[in-house]
Amino acid sequence: MKRLTPAEMARMKETLYLDLARGDIDMREATRRMRNILGMNQKEYAKQVAAISPRILSEFEKGSGNPTLATLEKIASPFGLEVTFLPPQSWRMRADEQHPDAGFDK
Repeated sequence: MKRLTPAEMARMKETLYLDLARGDIDMREATRRMRNILGMNQKEYAKQVAAISPRILSEFEKGSGNPTLATLEKIASPFGLEVTFLPPQSWRMRADEQHPDAGFDK
């Protein structure tokens, strides 16, 4: 897998954070992007970064796995991400809009 320059990595990381904040991607897609930013395949990311079984990471990314909270935290923490509850998609705030029922002023 191709290693990125520090500038490319920074841009991709910023895009990752923005897409997560807007609710445009889920945890599985975020995980794939994190691996791409580091230029790693599943086996490398699982063993070297997250310290989990490659099979667990593969199943999670495919949507067939059911990782524990501890495992999700291991996957997310290298990028400073936290596993958290989020409101439903229709209630998530976007940078340029707010939910009509939120009751907040812009």
